[in-house]
Amino acid sequence: MADANVRIPEEAKDRLAAIAAAAGLSLRAYLARLAETPLTPTERAERAEKAQAALRSWNGYDPTQAEQSELDDELVRSLARVQRR
Repeated sequence: MADANVRIPEEAKDRLAAIAAAAGLSLRAYLARLAETPLTPTERAERAEKAQAALRSWNGYDPTQAEQSELDDELVRSLARVQRR
């Protein structure tokens, strides 16, 4: 596998190197592991689709887009109330 060069500020490199060293990893190994952790937008969408399908098959829950938007709005309002406290 070929290596790639990535330009980042020196402070960022030093911080990442310190985190890697604390985990007993080289900076290269740490960055390779880090790149495997987050999901791509496509992977997130696929997981969400699978989760929704599992929920539908388990209990029949299948909200419409309007119901989903209403639930999302309620969640945003609830989080805003909690943050104001």
